Amino acid sequence: MGLILSFQSAVTLQRFGGEIFVPNMLGLVMFREMGPLVTCILLAARSGSAFAAEIGTMKVNEEVDALNTMGLSPTRFLVTPKILASILMAPLMTMFFNFAALVGGLIVMISLGYPLVTYTSRVFQNLQYTDFYGGLIKALVFSILVAGIGCLRGLQTRSGASAVGDSTTSAVVSGIILIAFADGIFAVAYYYLGI
Repeated sequence: MGLILSFQSAVTLQRFGGEIFVPNMLGLVMFREMGPLVTCILLAARSGSAFAAEIGTMKVNEEVDALNTMGLSPTRFLVTPKILASILMAPLMTMFFNFAALVGGLIVMISLGYPLVTYTSRVFQNLQYTDFYGGLIKALVFSILVAGIGCLRGLQTRSGASAVGDSTTSAVVSGIILIAFADGIFAVAYYYLGI
């Protein structure tokens, strides 16, 4: 993502002699917006669908009913660990995504003839701690939404062979829509908070 975004921006800004501003833009865009957004969309596609499929299969096989019969809460036994795992891993994956994007931007800027020290100083020139933590808070909230909707769709699975597939598809679509909606709320909230 960082390589593509940097390359496309540099090509456009070269006409105006402004390619030196690409690192500034890349740092802000990745840490504030694209890092948490893309990471959690991938989380919805991979883990949200897996959560829905696993719990949905258990529901079709009546294993969820067996947990209820044994006096175990399916929410506590099946949902809570998945949400906790998402909460722990999404910020780490977001930081890894941001680092990979910065490396991609570095490759583009070096190919344009800018040294490493210029790139790193420009990237971190406009970044503040609020940008970094704001992105991690987004990733945290998005991960809760993705894991929660994946587990919910799994628990809502009806009987039948195609029911698990329907739940899985619904989990991914619902997760992406919730991420987009929450991102809009974050944009307005950050604007009014001055973050």
